[in-house]
Amino acid sequence: MEADIFEYHKEEDTVNVESFQGEKRKLIQPTSLKDPKLEKLKQVLIDWINKTLNPEHIVVQSLEEDLYDGLVFHHLLSRLASVNLPVEEISLTSVAQIRKLEVILAELDQRLGLRDSSQTKWNIKLIHNKDLLATIHLLVAMVKCFQPELDLPPNVKVEVVAVEVSSRGIKSDVQTEVLTEDTNTGSDSLSNTEREDPIEQLLKLEAHKVNTVKKAILHFVNQNMSTMGLQVADMDKQFADGVILLLLIGQLEGFFVPLCDFNLTPVNHSEMLHNVTLALDLLNDTGLQMPGVNPQDIVSEDVTATLKVLYALFKKHKGI
Repeated sequence: MEADIFEYHKEEDTVNVESFQGEKRKLIQPTSLKDPKLEKLKQVLIDWINKTLNPEHIVVQSLEEDLYDGLVFHHLLSRLASVNLPVEEISLTSVAQIRKLEVILAELDQRLGLRDSSQTKWNIKLIHNKDLLATIHLLVAMVKCFQPELDLPPNVKVEVVAVEVSSRGIKSDVQTEVLTEDTNTGSDSLSNTEREDPIEQLLKLEAHKVNTVKKAILHFVNQNMSTMGLQVADMDKQFADGVILLLLIGQLEGFFVPLCDFNLTPVNHSEMLHNVTLALDLLNDTGLQMPGVNPQDIVSEDVTATLKVLYALFKKHKGI
């Protein structure tokens, strides 16, 4: 029976028996591959990757087929953590792809705080062999680390066959693998609270604490705007037209926003909205994604939305 299970997966997933020799591998059961929860998780991860890499015109259609060579992980790491690794952009041979993955996964594991490789649910060989389970585990870990505000489908579990091949034969065992936690559990509820947007948490505090943080952020803004002879006194109103926000982003990120690209003296709502939208697009291009911020909110002088943008800049350039 165990051999039958293995043969079934070998036909479905084109697994080479020799590649298992001396190893333990986990294969998702065909029935679980059709689970709507798994399908939803895969689609959320694909959408997240494509949104993150949209400025670079990289489009992922399949987690199994599009991530094994390291290109997507390389660009994700660059945009999410501002890390530029000394690896070639395109790797056409297996040897070059594996060498690239070695560098990328070593950096990723360090960023994810993983020290014990024996506990890691992915490795170079699994990713390069297009192992869906390992690829999803890595992507979920990256989301939790770099973009914890992204809502992943909760309580996604799959049935897997844990296979071990040795000289004595094939040993297999059916197990349940957890891909995302159940958000209804107490421990996970706590982690959700801890991962709540810091500005949302801030605005729940006493007024004097909120004002203290606002002053710190305004001081940071004015320090960087002083070279242009500009001072900001009102956090929400003075950012509503997008002009100061664009100038601040250019100053902090070290580039000039051409005056022809935005309205320096906007006179109506449409021009203000254009400016703010451009500012958020520029933030996205620099790796600072603001998924919970709508340009209209900033134009409407929503202090929460404005604070989220300024805090993201403050956090990045203050190194906190």
